Amino acid sequence: MSILNQEFSTPFNTAPFSKIKNENFLPAFKSAIEKARKEIDAIVKNTESPTFKNTIEALEFSGQELDRISSIFFNLNAAETNDEIQKIAQEVSPLLSEFGNDITLNEDLFKRIKSVYNSKPKNLTEEQKTLLNKRYKSFSRNGANLPEDKKEQLRAIDKELSQLKLKFGENVLAEANKFEMLITDENDLSGLPDGAKEAAKQLAESKNKEGWLITLDYPSYIPFMTYADNRELRKKLSLAFGSKAFKNDELDNQDIVIKIANLRFKRAQLLGYKTHAHFVLEERMAKIPEKVESFLNELLEKAKPAAEREFANLENFAKDLDKIDKLQKWDSAYYSEKLKQKLFDLDDEQLKPYFKLENVIEGAFKVAEKLFGLRFEEIKDKDAIDYIDKYHEDVLTYKVTNDEGLIAIFYADFFPRAGKRNGAWMTSFKPQYVENGHNHRPHVSIVCNFTKPTKSKPSLLTFNEVTTLFHEFGHALHGMLANTTYSSLSGTSVYWDFVELPSQVMENWCYEKEALELFAKHYENNEVIPMDLVNKIKASSTFHEGLQTLRQISFGLLDMSWHGQDPSKITNVKVQEVKAFGDTLLYPDVAENCMSTAFAHIFQGGYSSGYYSYKWAEVLDADAFEYFKEKGIFNKTVANKFKDNILSQGGTEDPMLLYKRFRGQEPKPEALLRRAGLLK
Repeated sequence: MSILNQEFSTPFNTAPFSKIKNENFLPAFKSAIEKARKEIDAIVKNTESPTFKNTIEALEFSGQELDRISSIFFNLNAAETNDEIQKIAQEVSPLLSEFGNDITLNEDLFKRIKSVYNSKPKNLTEEQKTLLNKRYKSFSRNGANLPEDKKEQLRAIDKELSQLKLKFGENVLAEANKFEMLITDENDLSGLPDGAKEAAKQLAESKNKEGWLITLDYPSYIPFMTYADNRELRKKLSLAFGSKAFKNDELDNQDIVIKIANLRFKRAQLLGYKTHAHFVLEERMAKIPEKVESFLNELLEKAKPAAEREFANLENFAKDLDKIDKLQKWDSAYYSEKLKQKLFDLDDEQLKPYFKLENVIEGAFKVAEKLFGLRFEEIKDKDAIDYIDKYHEDVLTYKVTNDEGLIAIFYADFFPRAGKRNGAWMTSFKPQYVENGHNHRPHVSIVCNFTKPTKSKPSLLTFNEVTTLFHEFGHALHGMLANTTYSSLSGTSVYWDFVELPSQVMENWCYEKEALELFAKHYENNEVIPMDLVNKIKASSTFHEGLQTLRQISFGLLDMSWHGQDPSKITNVKVQEVKAFGDTLLYPDVAENCMSTAFAHIFQGGYSSGYYSYKWAEVLDADAFEYFKEKGIFNKTVANKFKDNILSQGGTEDPMLLYKRFRGQEPKPEALLRRAGLLK
């Protein structure tokens, strides 16, 4: 029996990563699927009348071994992958898809669920009512009410989709890893900060190359696009980044994008929905595509005049400074940074010495302690009795406690490497749930791609990286403070347009003097960040807010253009994209670039028909943080209300009810517009 199919004999039941071998996964998956099938059979063959306990609850607690193996494997595939793991993923995904369909299309199982659902059992808690409703819908929304021939069609679609999404992600990662820009003339690095130059040199050395190596990983890409004076090299890098999986070669994603969009549409139609967006949004706060579109267009109306003013100012600034006639996409970050420095006398290089990674982590922990009474203890010693195994030496591990005992295990993985996809995300290796009176505590992880330490400097974060860390830490708190009975309703298992509230609200503390003084200390002399810099951070926080808002709206509109209509007539990905971006375009279009072919959020991740939720959640977070500001940003009463009604409740009730319980009212968009400086 594989190590993965046994109870882990580790402290806190954490994953024994160093003992798991790649060849363990496939047999472990097959064994766990077989075990889960037997658990389902036991529910179906139960001769007693269907009840909430013997059917709904029994189904909830089935397949736990399979869920645990899946969590470990797919988290590794995102953060520490290789060819072997990707090959296993291609084999495993169809098996999981088929097993999932075997459950949701199991007529006898559905009959039992339907019987409980129709009997409207009394004396259920709100959480149990939600679980019953969710379980019934998970079957009906996955074809349980379909005739047999249509169920077969659904199975085939799901199998193909699971493989296409994997292939999409593999192509994007391969493209990102393939590109390297080796610079041999130091003059071509003019403008680049010393830390970025040193990191580029170190990267080149690690690959036995002479010079400075720039890649598409964010810690390499962003500083170059922001500071490098050489416009031609910025253009080269920008084109490489923007053309990922859009080169008509073996890593091209154009056909995959069109296939995914069409399969999702066919699936929705099979299930009786007008479009994929109608299917998805039924389980969101927004409910219908029309609500999303009116929300995005209302924001567009408010943001566009500001964005156009900001763009005109930026264009004039670039013309005055460098005689640039036409501002291009590869000029955006560069001249924005120059203008920001001029207006606020502030740049990331001034701020970075105050944001040593270790201090920022400690700051996030202090904020969590002041708000929610949490304590974080790093477990470093391999010989310690409570040592937590890790999947890579860069990973940090923590035991999280409060006055009542263990709250969670927390993993943090901060630096880029070849087997790790770009971006930042929160995930979990084990959910929180209560079984037989025992509250199983969660194992939560955040994964980022920050600048690595160099020989002469520690990892110093840009302010944007600071807010990213707080953002992902907010998701982690949602997972860590979960306190529900059922894992499928626990932590971040909430509507997608609600899931960003805890993460985005945490970013607000990065702009507050009271919070910054806890951790923003110079890495060389421990001097607290000066007040004038804090004031500049605050003043510059709404810099180019119109342009930023327009950008997010454009992504939401692109998402809806793929999923909110019949895509069968779309034959050209680029043409479709330009049309979708129409009302939000300010920069000239770049023929070689295409966003859709690398838009992993909607074509690989879970954000299809849901990208709008970032802005939706901003409305919630701005409104929520106004409440904190009114009472004090570390006010215990408000923090407890947030913990008790939002963070601990997961998806146990309708999110608007939870929000109103915390806030006393529905959120008002004016709070966001005020914060963004878009209200006149």
